[in-house]
Amino acid sequence: MSAATAVAADRLLALDVGTQSVRALLFDARGEQLGRVRIPIQPYVSPQPGWAENDADLYWRAIGEACRGLWALPGISPEQVAGVALTTQRGTVVVTDAEGRPLRPAMVWLDQRRTEGLPRIGGVTGLGFRALRVADTVAAFQADTEANWIRSHEPEVWRRIAHYLLLSGYLVHRLTGVFVDSTASQVGYLPFDYKRFSWVKPGAWQWQVVPVDPTWLPELVPPAGELGRITADASAATGIPTGLPLVAAAADKAAEVLGSGAVDPSVVALSYGTTATANITHRRYVEAVPLVPPYPSAIPGAWSVEVSVPRGYWMVEWFKQQFAAAEVAAAATRGVEPEALFDELVESTPPGAMGLTVQPYWSPGVRIPGPEAKGAIVGFGDVHTRAHVYRAILEGLAYALRDGTDRIARRGKVPVTAVRVAGGGAQSRAALQLTADVFGLPTATPHTFEAAGLGAAIVLAAGLGVHRDVETAAHEMTRLGAVHDPDPRVHAMYDELYERVYRRMYGRLRPLYEEIRRVTGYPTR
Repeated sequence: MSAATAVAADRLLALDVGTQSVRALLFDARGEQLGRVRIPIQPYVSPQPGWAENDADLYWRAIGEACRGLWALPGISPEQVAGVALTTQRGTVVVTDAEGRPLRPAMVWLDQRRTEGLPRIGGVTGLGFRALRVADTVAAFQADTEANWIRSHEPEVWRRIAHYLLLSGYLVHRLTGVFVDSTASQVGYLPFDYKRFSWVKPGAWQWQVVPVDPTWLPELVPPAGELGRITADASAATGIPTGLPLVAAAADKAAEVLGSGAVDPSVVALSYGTTATANITHRRYVEAVPLVPPYPSAIPGAWSVEVSVPRGYWMVEWFKQQFAAAEVAAAATRGVEPEALFDELVESTPPGAMGLTVQPYWSPGVRIPGPEAKGAIVGFGDVHTRAHVYRAILEGLAYALRDGTDRIARRGKVPVTAVRVAGGGAQSRAALQLTADVFGLPTATPHTFEAAGLGAAIVLAAGLGVHRDVETAAHEMTRLGAVHDPDPRVHAMYDELYERVYRRMYGRLRPLYEEIRRVTGYPTR
């Protein structure tokens, strides 16, 4: 192997297609970021309240723009690239004709439309669901499934479907010309067997919940396997050389967990993104919540056991829009993002927000919290300001993620001893220290904020043989950034608030949430 070839083998192109931006990232075999281009995109359009859609080709055009921008950076050229990996937002659905042309806008994962009045699962299976008291949960999955909505409301589109894909599968087709996807990208309302990493067997009840034709679904490849090769058309659009391998990676959360270095069940990876999550990697199948499966890990044959807070760090954006006009104006004057000033709000208030406590269920869940859930702020007094509200929001999110982490640890029977944090909120020094204090554990960020892109590059390195396997690649390519140790005194106070206040809130407030739902009809049943 020549020296030039050896250098090229260290250039790993990761494409990270998120909700608000698309990134083209270049890494070497040690996980050093060599280049980055970020293209902001419109997260979604909403033709009707609760809808979230996007032109599927918007993502493809942004990939092309990001790649072309990457090649324009000093010292970077497409000839250095040995292979490509793709990670995308989860649960965004694209339906196409036989040639792969979208038949309607992509249904973005934030879409809230539902199909009411569907017949429930019957027979012995239905009786079993009722006996286990999960019939309502299954019915909620049915109502939320995109396939049911398209079939019920757009029958002309339904008749023309030839391929039913997640955004990842659609973009793989644009890159390679084949209908194939990674097993670790299959997170959504799909007939997917999370235990076996495959489509469920014929006759399984999932086909009734998600009534797609099995022939519409893509072939599945495990992480680090080859999905296909970059086509001439894709090369013309992106500048990626024709014939380069596209290696199966994982959905963005799984890639982020890997890029955070959380490959051991004693380490929890927190994602401070639009949806805040706690993920722990297990080599055995563990359900944090009964009948809610763990998702495929970016590590072949492993699972990422997850508990989520649906609106998560979106609540920072909510706070900004509703209460932070002063910071928005000051940020414009100082030439910084408003969020950069929010740490000052946290630091101006004491831990515990003088008793103000947030239950961050601004968006309901399926099981925990249940579909009746609402958010709550309790403990107001005349001393409280919007700064206390902001601190309480961050504390409430940390409590919710600790609660999820505790649940996973109990089910998995492995105690958690360290915390990793990635996502946009991880750039807040105050949020990281607050997290360390709530958990009572050392809390660290990865060495790059592009943890999802790094995770994709790690799987790519294993797929190309740069490293022996994904675990080895993760060891070689990840390291800690900033580390925050908990303050024992502050943790003791947070621990008491968590155990004696936060963990009791949902049980005490749930009957009121049910009454609110009954009277107002929101959230819908």
